[in-house]
Amino acid sequence: MLVYAPAALLFLVFCVRVARERRKFSNAVILGLAALCGLAAWVVQLIRSGSASGQAVAWAALVLGALSILVLTCFLFSNGLQMVRKEGRSPTNLLSLVAALAILAVVALVVMAVVVRTPVWVGVGTAAGGLAAYLAFLFLCFVCYAFLYGRQRVRRKADFVVVLGSGLVGGSTVPPLLASRLRRAQAVHARLAERGDAPVVITSGGQGPDEDVPESHAMADDLIAHGFPAGLIEREDRSTTTDENLRFSKAIMEKSKPDYRCVIVTNNYHAFRAALTARRTGLRGQVVGSPTAAYFWPTATIREFAAVLVAYKRTNVAICLLLVLGGVLAWWAQRNGS
Repeated sequence: MLVYAPAALLFLVFCVRVARERRKFSNAVILGLAALCGLAAWVVQLIRSGSASGQAVAWAALVLGALSILVLTCFLFSNGLQMVRKEGRSPTNLLSLVAALAILAVVALVVMAVVVRTPVWVGVGTAAGGLAAYLAFLFLCFVCYAFLYGRQRVRRKADFVVVLGSGLVGGSTVPPLLASRLRRAQAVHARLAERGDAPVVITSGGQGPDEDVPESHAMADDLIAHGFPAGLIEREDRSTTTDENLRFSKAIMEKSKPDYRCVIVTNNYHAFRAALTARRTGLRGQVVGSPTAAYFWPTATIREFAAVLVAYKRTNVAICLLLVLGGVLAWWAQRNGS
């Protein structure tokens, strides 16, 4: 059982860190490393057993992995085409298609490296495989931890409910995506009001160049139209990004109540990144998500993951350069060994 000790230790570290602060991407990475160590320990035990069943399981795992890549690629292609049909051909809506093409490109490079085995192809295949494995690991960590983060219960007491804005339709109409945030905010507000004083709802969002009114004003009007008391709404109408949403809302809350606690409402695909941003801005509160249309979720999740990579760009660039260096070393070793 000692072979599982690293996985158990990493999982213990994960639990301690989550108890102290849930809003860290490093929590996701540590959980992923714990799962990876556990899987590696299981494979080692299978190899040591030398039994036919162990070999069968190992081959089954390889086949399952290959099928998973195939299914994922087909799913991303299908989702990308659906996004283009329903949402248009903006660069963001093409992310699923780009991801599918990237997977095919990596598979092709690795296969060429194995088949041709020239120094150049070995180097390129090694670098491409390493980069793909690294990004795939981070993406799985992101998705799994974001799912776990989204399952947490709303805190028992809060002074404010902050609703993050998004674009308006026709310059003044709240779209379904934003409407789902507002309905979730109303549900959270009602639950908190049952436990004590009714919190203030802050609608957060400025006016874009193609919008007739600030998003926060349209959001407030929508809440009032759905029976929410106008006296419990505060409008933050200067922000244009998630970071500004949170910083400007934080200033409003600190001015009203320095020791505030809040609940931030956004869509479920955006909740974890919003939580990371809230931690960086020093905002005291948790983030909860509202439902998102199923077809929209894959592309939105890829976009959120890309934003997290950019937020930690120094670390990611350093690791990617090391993986590229590994490809160069593989090329050099193949060249001097042949």
